[in-house]
Amino acid sequence: MPALSRLAAAMTPPDFDGAELPASHLGKALTVRGNLNSTGAIRIDGNVLGRITAERLVVGADGYVEGDVVAKDVRIGGRLTGRIFALHVTLDSSAEITGRIFHHTVTVAKGARIDGRMPWRPRNYFESLEQLREEQS
Repeated sequence: MPALSRLAAAMTPPDFDGAELPASHLGKALTVRGNLNSTGAIRIDGNVLGRITAERLVVGADGYVEGDVVAKDVRIGGRLTGRIFALHVTLDSSAEITGRIFHHTVTVAKGARIDGRMPWRPRNYFESLEQLREEQS
């Protein structure tokens, strides 16, 4: 089953009766070394050194991520070093990106800093992200 399909299927488990899963939040004082996986939304205001997989990811203005991100929607207001694989990407004016942004749609605010590439991909590319090699550069 494709990665985004698995995430979408997991969004409404039977015991939630169709309700959305709650969002997770990593505060400013926290640093996580390792992988984060969520079937819902994650907001990062602290630091993550590792891969993040979620339905939706928001990196706040004080947040920092070093690693790959796989999500349906990504909004970056802070710093990210790594790769983003997302259907929809929004970069706020305070965003600082070093790496690649694989996207279907992207919105970049005036003032955002990008050191890397932003290759466009068709929708079906994101349906097969489970085939993404961990060490691909």
